[in-house]
Amino acid sequence: MSEVHELKLLWPNEDATLDFAQKLALEPGLSNACVALVGDLGAGKTTFVRALLRALGVSGTIKSPTYALLESYQLERLGQKWEISHMDFYRFTDPSQWEESGFRDVFVSAGLKLYEWPEKVASLLPKADLEIMIQVSADGSREVTLRYNPLTFLFDKCAGQVTK
Repeated sequence: MSEVHELKLLWPNEDATLDFAQKLALEPGLSNACVALVGDLGAGKTTFVRALLRALGVSGTIKSPTYALLESYQLERLGQKWEISHMDFYRFTDPSQWEESGFRDVFVSAGLKLYEWPEKVASLLPKADLEIMIQVSADGSREVTLRYNPLTFLFDKCAGQVTK
């Protein structure tokens, strides 16, 4: 990201997570974006991705890519075909596994790329257009920090969730 903007949100419950996913699904720049999801185990990364995929119109089973490493989806939206790749690098112990698994091809192709645990292969990934950092608070709510390229994302519809 050349210029980075930051926005802090509070997701007090799962409904807030779903609401943000629905708003993000309306962002025009999403169709060809790289979205990194950062957070501890159980923070809600996969829950958020499932909500986003549903908001985009993916039907059927949405599996976690923890074991398969990659789950792919195709859909048609507003007359355009979308390729969506959901990746999970949690099980990587060496960055070379990224190359061996063929992820370079995924990242050079068109489509939405959603990936969890980017820190496992950080030196190999392109710069994210959007980074979503999720932290669980003591009360179970999620404190979320968005770091994004303002040329790709606007986030004007998310102002109601901003924390101060």
